[in-house]
Amino acid sequence: MDERSRGAKTVPALLLDRVVKTYGPVRAVDGVSFTAHPGEFIALLGPNGAGKSTLFQLLSGLFVPDSGRIEVMGHDMTRKPVPALARLGIVFQQPTLDLELSVTSNLLFHAGLHGIPRDVAKARIAKELVRLGLADRAHDKTATLSGGNRRRVELARALLHEPRVLLMDEATVGLDPATRRDLLQHVMELKRDGVGVLWATHLVDEAEGADRVVILHRGKVLREGTPASLVAETNSGNLAAAFMALTETKGGRT
Repeated sequence: MDERSRGAKTVPALLLDRVVKTYGPVRAVDGVSFTAHPGEFIALLGPNGAGKSTLFQLLSGLFVPDSGRIEVMGHDMTRKPVPALARLGIVFQQPTLDLELSVTSNLLFHAGLHGIPRDVAKARIAKELVRLGLADRAHDKTATLSGGNRRRVELARALLHEPRVLLMDEATVGLDPATRRDLLQHVMELKRDGVGVLWATHLVDEAEGADRVVILHRGKVLREGTPASLVAETNSGNLAAAFMALTETKGGRT
């Protein structure tokens, strides 16, 4: 049985168990635990300063947790970082493309870092650019693209090595509403391929279509559930009202 078949039945796409990260007296991530399954879209919802970026730095291997465990498709991020990271695709909040290179050159460079053969990389690049509506911009300098199209290129880049888990860290910051909606829809469609998605945001409307919402507040998981269950629990009219009610109950937003 291959990893995808095994993962679909038993192995979580992403597992966090009592993860802690401190900076001096500040517990930026404070005992966070949750699980994401293959083909599941989880919205990590929290106000600015909730700890989302720190958590993503831990998930992407940039920092090591003080304690706790992170696994990607059953691979421990601390003990087996190489196979864990190989199964992750990441789009960071801050843009990371080389604006002087063409779209294809950016993607080929990334593919080379993952050891993907050039002919395989070219086929995957063509496929992703078609899927994201960028086939006609393949040879354009990245600097000529709009902010939304640059984000699409970053998404294509994150998918080239066929990850089983996709991390999106506030990926729609600075984009107009229509572009935000389109990017979210593109990512939602990845569920059909069994990709587990963790989408970090402070925008409640981006969490409304999630399979589950994890509300992060002051470094802790405040609540976890479907959008409907969170609305019902707080007796609110919508997810935005539920989010406000839950975070205000815990001492206000940060």
